[in-house]
Amino acid sequence: MRASHADRERAVDVLKAGFAEGRLQQTEYEQRIGRAYEAQTHAELQMLVADLPQGPVPQAQFIPQRPVPATFMPMPMQMPMPVHTNSSATGSLVCGIMTPVTWGLTAIPAVILGHKARAEIRRTGERGDGQAITGLVLGWLAIGGWALFLLVFILSAAVNL
Repeated sequence: MRASHADRERAVDVLKAGFAEGRLQQTEYEQRIGRAYEAQTHAELQMLVADLPQGPVPQAQFIPQRPVPATFMPMPMQMPMPVHTNSSATGSLVCGIMTPVTWGLTAIPAVILGHKARAEIRRTGERGDGQAITGLVLGWLAIGGWALFLLVFILSAAVNL
């Protein structure tokens, strides 16, 4: 593989570090620097810094290694499946919102769909739990409102008798 200017500079940096640490003599350092700037391939650069603590690129690119068993290889990255919103949760929310408009007729479907959606969400991991809870609350409020209305109506009819 052909070496770039950045690769040559990394090799020169390694040679400078080796010289500063006392690993290279002045004449050998100067010779290697000259050869590093003339190098055309990574292999030439690797030969210049192979006996020093670091090379211009990781060693694994130039030294053939034994194959690693698949057991020790990292897991391949997989795209996560998109998580969808539960349709029963959406239906529960819509029915709950519609209770004032329908005078509470959609309250019971809102509650049924909300409980169904929460069970499905726990089982499948879909989104929409907030929608299901909102539909449940609105549905139960409408049912409670109708129950209170009927209770007041019955009590007032009983008092007037």
